Amino acid sequence: MRKVRAAWLVGGGVTGVCLLFVLLIVVGTYSAAAGAFGGAGKSGSVGLAKGAVPAAYQGLVQQWGNLCPAINPALLAAQLYQESGWNPKIVSPADARGIAQFIPGTWAGHGIDGDGDGDRDIWDPKDAIPSAASYDCELAGYVKDVPGDVTNNMLAAYNAGAYRVIKSGGVPGISETQNYVRIIRSLEKSFARPIGRVEPSKQAASAIYYAQQKLGTPYLWGGTGTAAQNGRFDCSGLTQAAYDSVGIGLPRVANDQYNAGPHPSRNELLPGDLVFFSDDLTNSRAIRHVGIYVGGGYMIDAPRTGAVIRFDRIDTPDYFGATRVTKEGAAALPTHLPRS
Repeated sequence: MRKVRAAWLVGGGVTGVCLLFVLLIVVGTYSAAAGAFGGAGKSGSVGLAKGAVPAAYQGLVQQWGNLCPAINPALLAAQLYQESGWNPKIVSPADARGIAQFIPGTWAGHGIDGDGDGDRDIWDPKDAIPSAASYDCELAGYVKDVPGDVTNNMLAAYNAGAYRVIKSGGVPGISETQNYVRIIRSLEKSFARPIGRVEPSKQAASAIYYAQQKLGTPYLWGGTGTAAQNGRFDCSGLTQAAYDSVGIGLPRVANDQYNAGPHPSRNELLPGDLVFFSDDLTNSRAIRHVGIYVGGGYMIDAPRTGAVIRFDRIDTPDYFGATRVTKEGAAALPTHLPRS
């Protein structure tokens, strides 16, 4: 729940200002969409988006993510997030362990002493993260002569084994493997620091329209807008419902919604972007509030118990960053993670 903020709009002034925001949304979103937006931008070293990797692990991911040409820091971050959600104590039903989710037998053959302290500890991120990068690069070496994208082939080998990739001449026709490759490559975009303009969202205006219809609705902790809840929302329940109305399924909680697409900078915000707030500006897992940006430095959000869905300013000390939601990015997010 957010700290108490002063409401910008109350009472009868809402209607007239809503009409103004409708105009801003339409003009802002579609004027920007008509402009020239680059794709991947310039080539070069891949950096990590602000706070996307918890500060405790950012240096490790940045360093070891450059171990070989087949991987990069954002790709390694996407794998670790997909596997464990950054929880170093996790155990899966298959007995995969730690932040990199190594099965003990695989660890015995491929775990390395990443921090040089004389042991190989499957539970220690300082060993497990370097081991994940090392294992990726080892697999990339096995499939280096296979046709196609070397990174896709490496990920396929991670999931299905190098032999199947070599035999198939690329990513094998196994749905689980194909989905694994697609998910990691999609999540990679969320962890990478954008080096070019981020393409506008095609669904932005409709998602904002949905949120506007909820202005004045009382906040409800845990609310997702069901009839049993009298159509009330909390912050992430509102953003989830707004994007669900345009066919994009977001996770339930704000810190997972942060990974639903690339991250525009503050001066690149467009209406429809999700904007996030946290007391720890170095760690996206600590995000505690989200709203939908509508332009002019304002968002629609469900702020706190005792308040209503309203317009609020975004430029506050706890502003964390933004996400431009994409259908592909949202679909790549894990629906569940192993529990410790």
